[in-house]
Amino acid sequence: MRRFLAAVVTAAALSGALGIASAEPAAAASGHQRAPQCVKVVKYFTKKHKRYVRLTNLCDRRTACYTVVVPARPDKRGRLKKDTTKNVRYGTDRDPRALYVKNRPC
Repeated sequence: MRRFLAAVVTAAALSGALGIASAEPAAAASGHQRAPQCVKVVKYFTKKHKRYVRLTNLCDRRTACYTVVVPARPDKRGRLKKDTTKNVRYGTDRDPRALYVKNRPC
């Protein structure tokens, strides 16, 4: 019984290690490269009936590009210079609030 249990545990450990080892080259071979996550949301706010999002670029060596995603409206795209913070206007208070800000390659 102990041999059988040891064989099952060993087989499970090896299959898990092989699964992790094979997943990494598969992701690299697919050609999908992720944009660096430089743009971060500081806060969402409304001022004088206009909606804003305060963004900051955490990358101190490169310009970062972003997209503000708002439901049922065109996406607002832009760029942030290195190591800056900026208030971006994306609509009025009658428009829906932005869902999120997506980093994208420049």
